[in-house]
Amino acid sequence: MNETTVFEPCDLVIFGALGDLSRRKLLISLYRLEKANLLEADTRIIGIDRHEGDNSGFIEIIHESLQEFLSEVIDEQVWARFSARLAYLKIDLTQMDQYPLLNTVVDGQSRVMVNYFAVAPSLFTNICQGLDKCGVLNGKSRMVMEKPIGHDLQSSKAINDAVAEVFNEKQVYRIDHYLGKETVLNLLALRFANAIFTTNWDHNTIDHVQITVAEEVGIEGRWDYFDKTGQLRDMLQNHLLQILTFVAMEPPVNLEAQSIHNEKIKVLAALRPITQENAGLKTVRGLYSAGAIKGKPVPGYLEELGANTESTTESFVALKAAIDNWRWAGVPFYLRTGKRMAYKRTEIVIKFKRLPHNIFKESFDELPSNKLIIHLQPNEGIEIQMLNKIPGIDENIKLQKTKLDLSFSDTFKNSKIFGGYEKLVLEAMRGNPTLFLSREEIEQAWTWVDSIQDAWAHIDSAPEPYPAGTWGPEAADELIARDGRVWEE
Repeated sequence: MNETTVFEPCDLVIFGALGDLSRRKLLISLYRLEKANLLEADTRIIGIDRHEGDNSGFIEIIHESLQEFLSEVIDEQVWARFSARLAYLKIDLTQMDQYPLLNTVVDGQSRVMVNYFAVAPSLFTNICQGLDKCGVLNGKSRMVMEKPIGHDLQSSKAINDAVAEVFNEKQVYRIDHYLGKETVLNLLALRFANAIFTTNWDHNTIDHVQITVAEEVGIEGRWDYFDKTGQLRDMLQNHLLQILTFVAMEPPVNLEAQSIHNEKIKVLAALRPITQENAGLKTVRGLYSAGAIKGKPVPGYLEELGANTESTTESFVALKAAIDNWRWAGVPFYLRTGKRMAYKRTEIVIKFKRLPHNIFKESFDELPSNKLIIHLQPNEGIEIQMLNKIPGIDENIKLQKTKLDLSFSDTFKNSKIFGGYEKLVLEAMRGNPTLFLSREEIEQAWTWVDSIQDAWAHIDSAPEPYPAGTWGPEAADELIARDGRVWEE
């Protein structure tokens, strides 16, 4: 589908429209879609929140948000088109008698109603019941859910059960913005459209896989939320496991949503459980202490505003995962994610096995491994590290490490590269569920993560400290070093 394609118009209803997620991400993304002429002419954007306000006040707030968070100057012609789509309703989401107000702005006959839940999961049941009782929904209506969808398997099932009473599974779009990133989507093309990788993507040629999601930021004033959640549930349960499924999945029958979901579920089901018996060797928990980020001092986790100094919540996780199937037998997957790390970086490293015999001993006693590095952020692209002959007329052949670098911004100069939210919001409005998570995926991931949580609860050891601005605790280096390997830095 190209940028001029016309699709069915929507009433995009954003619950929690004045919240941080909406102002920083959703409405910025919608403005960028407007600028790219990807929003259908009759599509409307309806903000719902509990604060007093009207259309003009809402439009003013969104304009201020664009000025604050948009990385470019506002185009006044684009803004004129975009602001004309905006409307606002004050609704207390806990009060069922206020939901009929939606009938005054939503037109189910002319537009598809897409409900975006940018609120705490504790309100999901209220919203579903309110929408159902006011009669505003029809068979075409959809809903989009943000993470976290629960804090464990039991709570996730409770949320999904409440949603399922009003929306059938085909109407539900569970969002993980990492799945909208170009480089994650490009894994499908890289793996299944290129014979050089398709035939060399298993235990015969790959030594191990590393997945790193490093954040410079701390908890950014979200102490109460984050301390009840931790890095394992906040980041690894969704983002890292989703990346892992794209790396490890078998070829889907086609690019339809169900085919891709089926293969991802198989990977999650094949993850070897981490239990009390092996968690001490397979996992590392960390907690950042005071340090410096880009030369500026930052406080430790327990020194953040509102902190409970007795907290044992982790801000860093590293673990060694195994996938028990034919393709990945014996290939470890090393995953790590943390806050207040050296710099922001999300990448996948595929390290290939060394060749069994070396005829270039004058250059290397042992030939270095080839590496495929997939950069997800901040600079999207693909890099292949390999060996080449150094040019010259010497009779001896001397080798040097070199790299083939495919930067998306350099290679596709005439193509606009969007962020994850733009892609996913657009796909939700189009009614394409391919890049969203199925209920079974979410529950399979929680099953695996719950086992780790349970193991940590029984081990009862505090997270290991690491200075802000570093790559985590020393135990994370020891985790991978025990196998004779090192993290890619």
